[in-house]
Amino acid sequence: MTTNGALIWNLSSYFPSFDGPEYRAHRDGLEQELRDLADSTAGMCALTAEGLGSWRNYILTLEKCTRDYSHLSSYISCLCSADTTNEAYRREQARLSSLGALYKKAFVPLQAALRDPGAETFASLTSDPALSSARYFIERTHVEARYRMSPEMEILAADLGVDGLSAWDRLYSTISGKLEFDLRREDGTTERIPMAQKGSYLEDPDPAVRKAVLEGSNAAWEQVEDAVAACLNGIAGTRLTLNRHRGVEHFLDVAAFQSAVSRETIDTMWQVIAERREIPRRYLRLKARALGRERLGFQDLAAPLPLKGKDEKYDWKSGTELLLGAFDSAYPALGNFTRDMLASERVEAAKRKGKRPGAFCTTSFKSGESRVYMTYGGSLGDLQTLAHELGHAWHGQLLADMRPFARMYPMTLAETASTFAEDLLANALLASDRLDASQKARVLDERLGHGATFLLNIHMRYLFEERFHVERQQGEVPVSRLKQLVLEAQSECYGDALAADELDPMFWASKLHFYIGGLTFYNFPYTFGYLLSRGLSTLFRQHGADFLPQYERFLLLTGSDTAEGVARRTLGIDLTRPDFWIQAVESLEEEIDQFEAIVSSREQ
Repeated sequence: MTTNGALIWNLSSYFPSFDGPEYRAHRDGLEQELRDLADSTAGMCALTAEGLGSWRNYILTLEKCTRDYSHLSSYISCLCSADTTNEAYRREQARLSSLGALYKKAFVPLQAALRDPGAETFASLTSDPALSSARYFIERTHVEARYRMSPEMEILAADLGVDGLSAWDRLYSTISGKLEFDLRREDGTTERIPMAQKGSYLEDPDPAVRKAVLEGSNAAWEQVEDAVAACLNGIAGTRLTLNRHRGVEHFLDVAAFQSAVSRETIDTMWQVIAERREIPRRYLRLKARALGRERLGFQDLAAPLPLKGKDEKYDWKSGTELLLGAFDSAYPALGNFTRDMLASERVEAAKRKGKRPGAFCTTSFKSGESRVYMTYGGSLGDLQTLAHELGHAWHGQLLADMRPFARMYPMTLAETASTFAEDLLANALLASDRLDASQKARVLDERLGHGATFLLNIHMRYLFEERFHVERQQGEVPVSRLKQLVLEAQSECYGDALAADELDPMFWASKLHFYIGGLTFYNFPYTFGYLLSRGLSTLFRQHGADFLPQYERFLLLTGSDTAEGVARRTLGIDLTRPDFWIQAVESLEEEIDQFEAIVSSREQ
């Protein structure tokens, strides 16, 4: 189905209809299975040699529940994101939170059993033929068990999460999904714009429009800033309280564990980036020159270059044809998969009111199908976003035949697949005869713009969130301080590449990533994946199609090892050392040289 030239997804392969008999049978059956699972532990002994069989069956049943919960959660996420105004969807989302609490509680007995099982018993459990391919999951649960409260307290925490952490997340989604802003044009007219479409308007060639978009959207966020600040403080405060009771020494330990990477590796990556900030800043200064400005404003970061050439807007048909051509020429399997995604109506890209901002990919462990969500405006940036999310979907497709407990990969490795797909599109566009010199200059600008985002903007988000959490440990952080913290982080990362009086004090409110209840520090994995993907892309350029089986093996292992382990086993890379990160960051310099040549030639 299409509307306004863009595709609307078809969700009927999840369930024939929302709240129909199939849907209710799945939801109610899962709920009953989770309750039965909780009851079953009453008669189970501790994890000993005699009790191994019972615990094996418990793990296998929990894995089935994971599969079914993934299916239901993915479906509800799709419904609520595409229509935030539907009260029936929101009610079911709230019910899913209660079901999610039951699901979380099902892990509590297993964590308690794995807290100190003894080496011999643990080895027997992980070598069981039915569980051996889930060894990494069991090992992670064993590590996580060391930082858990008593089973009774963990069950209470899961129950309270429904009306606590999850509720703050849902409230933010509702606020952001309904929010609109006034775009006041220079001719005196005013246009009401859904917040989900803000990104497309920031790509307008008129600097006055871009500035009006940032000012108008920030004015809208200021109208709800107290409620949004309460969401942010509530989410962080809940996490910090749980950390304290669980014996977690530092809030970043949780983020590192969730991303299956060590803090040593994260710190090494950021240190390398901090020492080389002038590389992406140099690009931003060149872009300012191209736009006829001394310095960019925050609203100009995604501005198109003022180059002569063909119209840069692509309707849905021409845009997807361009994308398919890029994938087909470099990675035919990805091209065929994308073609199937589009033909099967598994992409939501329409521009309409009621959609939440952002883009994502969600995959059901039950059906093995992925869905891609975005709002398509026809720009090259939108095509890059589509390629990014399709990279996620392809990752899910490669893992479709693996057991659920071997498919739960961290963000650090998830973002590698998505960014690799973006690179394929950018490389094809730069080599294409269909694009003239001006269009290729814009592609290069888009590519470098992403580099600046990952190296400067994401680091800014990380610094803001880290400093916010430090202060949140002492009490709630007021709106005025949130604005100050985010401006300080922007100044530190961007330096004089941005005008000091044109930063974004409401970024803390408008960035969805700060409000995801299920994951903390939803930022550094993007940079991690971006730089790792640049290494993969370099290997692909060196070895061509012969590299693709190695790449797919990399993706297949992402749910079965740490980020460092997967990189070492498949690529021979040591991510704890600065060498790899230095090479990845400095690889941007050649493209910046090309960009400078374009800017200089236009000035002559």
